[in-house]
Parts: sequence; structure tokens; C-alpha cells
Amino acid sequence: MNAKLEEKLKTLPRNPGVYFHKDTTGEIIYVGKAAVLRNRVRQYFQDPRDKDIKTQALVAEIFDTDWVETESEIDALFLESEMVKRYMPRYNILLRDDKSQMFVRVDLRSEWPTVSFTRNPADDSAEYYGPFYNSYALKKALRYLRKVFPYYIREPKPGQSRLDEDLGLSPKRDEGSEAYKANLRKLISYIKGNRKLLANEIEQEMKTAAGLHEFERAAVLRNKLGHMRELQRRVMFGDREFLDISKDKALGDIRLLFGLPVLPARIEGYDISHMGGTNVVASMVVFTNGVSNRAEYRKFKTKLQQNDDYYNMYETLLRRFSPKNIQSWGVPNLVLVDGGKGQLESAIRALGERGVTCPVISIAKREEEVIVHREKSNIATSYLQSLISSPQEGIYVERSGEFYIVNLHPGQRNASSHSRNLRAGTQVYPHTDVVKLFQRIRDESHRFAVSYHTVLKRQKQTESTLEDIPGIGPATRKKLIKTFGSVRGLKLVGEADIARVIGTQKAASIKKYL
Repeated sequence: MNAKLEEKLKTLPRNPGVYFHKDTTGEIIYVGKAAVLRNRVRQYFQDPRDKDIKTQALVAEIFDTDWVETESEIDALFLESEMVKRYMPRYNILLRDDKSQMFVRVDLRSEWPTVSFTRNPADDSAEYYGPFYNSYALKKALRYLRKVFPYYIREPKPGQSRLDEDLGLSPKRDEGSEAYKANLRKLISYIKGNRKLLANEIEQEMKTAAGLHEFERAAVLRNKLGHMRELQRRVMFGDREFLDISKDKALGDIRLLFGLPVLPARIEGYDISHMGGTNVVASMVVFTNGVSNRAEYRKFKTKLQQNDDYYNMYETLLRRFSPKNIQSWGVPNLVLVDGGKGQLESAIRALGERGVTCPVISIAKREEEVIVHREKSNIATSYLQSLISSPQEGIYVERSGEFYIVNLHPGQRNASSHSRNLRAGTQVYPHTDVVKLFQRIRDESHRFAVSYHTVLKRQKQTESTLEDIPGIGPATRKKLIKTFGSVRGLKLVGEADIARVIGTQKAASIKKYL
């Protein structure tokens, strides 16, 4: 350990947070989280005999360490996940236990919603909270929270054991589904970061119950408060309390490169997905302070189904920046479009028609080049122009008509159109952090669009031919399938047989259509 790093480690705080180990070139080689930064980071530089070979190799390469403090350990858990996916440090791949992120799933639409975990969120109308990188810590936190806000881990069935209910881990079914859902919303609110507000509410309810001499209810609320304080000493929850990471290098570099007036606290990414112009959908993903904010994700189904990505992008941005949506979602600090010059021009046209002056750029596949319109991207391009006449190492800018083509990784290219890693070349470029953040946003928008398109495609494939017949509703279709088994069975019988089930007029319509 060098002398400069040794002095720096003396300033480590005793708060939770995320730390970044760097090598001599400044490349981030490992990202980790800690409940107490001072204790965890200093452990790396203690007796090497207690460490395995991989950890010893990591410590041998550490030249510098930075850190970001968070309000709680679970905030650090969430931030660590995003930073690992953004920077992809090589020692995280070697040392980590979990290979993918974890989400908390809650489906409030069912009568008795359950709380579960998944690594692959589905487009099934349920709510997903995350992602979290450390599944062990996440499950541990939810076990503690279950004592405060009882929930089901599987849907209750008549006659089953009520042991969890007696232990206070499951809700009392006698109180009804709505009371349970109200309690579950408090759990979700806690997950979203409203810890202090909920604690104050429960404390006020406890005092009110005691004042009304409802001592049994007051005792239950007192126990909840006790469990919440215990949880604070163990693992805190709050993935929606986005911390201030204004020192984040990627966000600072984006502001410098594209002349933004403020740090891009909210970046929105857009992508289109369809198959030959059918089931055309678009995705909008949101990154707040450089990390994904799934609660703000939105999806669009285009009104015109056609194989025209330029129009599809235009319609999506036109709808996104309608007065109603601007009022609900606000205006982002930066819009990132997946595509080339055509998609960028379509987005610019939509913003112009809405009268919105929001910075907008695109990222082209394969070469991972950023495309900026010289005049209409709503950004200051003076810095990019200066790089043409006075090139800098690690960044290449060229003019192509009305556009600037910005390559932040000359000499490297993608292995495929949606690869997350740039191949070839070993040099560490000054703006690698920006490239990885843009890739993360682009890949996430692509994933979200494809998942929605896949759902629609499957629904279309399973639709019955009867659904296309005018005047034939769900009740009639149910009768026909119950009687004749399938559409094929309908084709084999006469009109009179069908008429005996649903009437002469509808039978004639069906026979004519089939």
C-alpha cells in the first residue's frame, strides 16, 4: 500500500456505502458495499494470510480507493449492483457469489398477494422492486420486515395451518383482503424508502390507541416499532431514496462532453421492438442519478402497426412529451435514443412539434458511437467542435453533414449489435465510464422493449379465430368451444347444429366467416 492511499484510508467514515478499488491506470477493478466503510475497506490491507489467492491478487493491484456514503446498507446494496453492471470490474466477476440481480415481486391485483423474489422480471402486471445485487442480504432484510409488516410467501388455502399467522408472520385472514393489502402497501412504502414517515405514523397510532385505552393494539404497534429499530441496526431498506452521487465520473463527463447546463440526474432511454411491423412496441427506461429506476419505466404500443422504425420512434416521443405526460413525468435532463441518424432525427422532430428543448442524442449499434445533431440536439456543441481541430487521446469526433459522430473508445468495437462489452484493445480510455453507462441504458431499453413485444406476440398466437368474428363475444365463444371443442370442430358441423346452441343469426355469421 502506497503512502498516499494509507493517508486516505484514515479519512474513511463509519457509515454504510460503496467503495471503488482502482489500479495504477485509474481503472475500477472492484466495487463493493459495506455497512461500515472504515472497517470493511481497511480489512483488505490487513494480514494477507487470512485471504484467498484471488483476494490477494486484487489487493496487490489496488493503487487508489474511492467511496460514496449512503444512508443505509440496503442503499449501498442497490448502488453496488448498478455500479458493478456499469463498470463491470474484472475482480467482481472473479469474486462475487451472485451472478445476476435480484428483484422483489408483489402482485397487488390478486386477492391475497404474495411477496417473492425473482432474477427475471416478467411483464405480468406485478410490481417489481430492485435490482439488488446481494440476494442473501435482500432475503435477510425481508425476513426482518415480515415481523413488522406480515405478508404471505404463498397464497393461503382453506384448511391450511395458521402457524405463521399465530407467530405474527402472516396477516390475520379474519381481517379481510383489503386490510392485508393496506398493510402490504406499508411494506412497499418501506421498501421505497419511507422509513421515517412510517415510523412516525406507527408511533402516533400507538399513542392514540393508548389514549383510548386500547392497550392490546398499542402493544402490537409498540412491537412493530421495536422491530423497525432492530432492523435499522441490522439492514436498512430504501432503494427509492436516491442518494446524491454528483461526484460520479460518468455523469460529470456527460455534462462536459455535451455541454449540458446541469448534471443529467434523469436520463431516459428509448428503443423500438417489432417483428416485420407487427406488435410494434416502444420502451422508455429511466436512470436517476446514474442508476436504473424501474418504478419510472413506461411502455408504449404504437397506434400504427408498420415496419418503419423512424415513424415508430417519432410517435413514441410525440406521445411521451404530450402536455399530460410532461405534467406527470416531468422533462428529463437527457434523452438517449437507440439507433442512428434516422432515429435521432425522428426524435428531434417529435420534440420540436411539442416545443420541448430537451437534450437528445442517439447511440448507434455495433460501433457504439454517439450521434449528435449539430444544431437540433439542444446541446452546446462547442466542445465537440474543438475536439475536431484539437483531438484528444481516447476520443474521436468527426463531422458527417449535420451530425457529429463521437467515438469514446477508438480501436474497440462490439462483438454484436447488443453486446455489453467492447472487444479488442487493452487501453483504458478517459471516457470508458460514459460508454458503459450508455451501454447499460441502451441494453436496458432493448430488454424492456423486447420483453413487452414477446408478451404481445404470445397473446396474438394464442388468440382464437372466433375473436375476429364481429358480434361474437366471450360468452358465445365459451359456449361454442364447450360444445364443439375447437374451431376445427365448428367447421365440421352444419349451421343447424350451431344454431341450436347460439341461435340462427349468429350461426349464419359464423358459418359465413369460417
